[in-house]
Amino acid sequence: MLVLLVGAGVLLRPAALAALHGVHNDARGAIILVLAGGLTTAVGLPRQVLAFSAGFVFGAPAGMACALLGQIFGCLLDYIAAATIVGAWARSHFAGRWRRLDRFIIAQPFTATLTLRLLPVGSNVALNLLAGVTGVRPLPFLAGSLIGYVPQTVIFALLGSGVHVAERAQVISGLALFAVSAALGVVLWQRGRSK
Repeated sequence: MLVLLVGAGVLLRPAALAALHGVHNDARGAIILVLAGGLTTAVGLPRQVLAFSAGFVFGAPAGMACALLGQIFGCLLDYIAAATIVGAWARSHFAGRWRRLDRFIIAQPFTATLTLRLLPVGSNVALNLLAGVTGVRPLPFLAGSLIGYVPQTVIFALLGSGVHVAERAQVISGLALFAVSAALGVVLWQRGRSK
């Protein structure tokens, strides 16, 4: 995915920037990107694609902010949909199956969510829906999600912004942050499973 995104960014950057010239530095463009990003990540667009696109259009700092807002908006949409549409029914029909989740996700929503977000594998949408269905408290879930989204968002927004060779330290820092966050996610996951 990373190779495809970088290749698309290199090939399409001049045409895309010309098409977005009147919008990309505008607050309306940022709002559109956040809303569209939230809707598309809610239905399965990878968060990394949103971060890359936001970095591509707005540059690294603003792109990171827009991507994080879009990601958390999509997360909230999934959570609300799952909680309101099937949450109570699923909890009453599958109560016995939630016991293991109770120990890890429901009992410690912030830590569990942060752990799962930091792992470099997993489905963003599936976790959002699972949290809504199981009745995980929304604020700790959203806070853990937001913090857990940061490492990959930073990396992909930097790549989308077309980081220059002189900014190599930023890329190395982003990759180190990703490696540390993935390792922390594994440690927290193992600790949670052992309880």
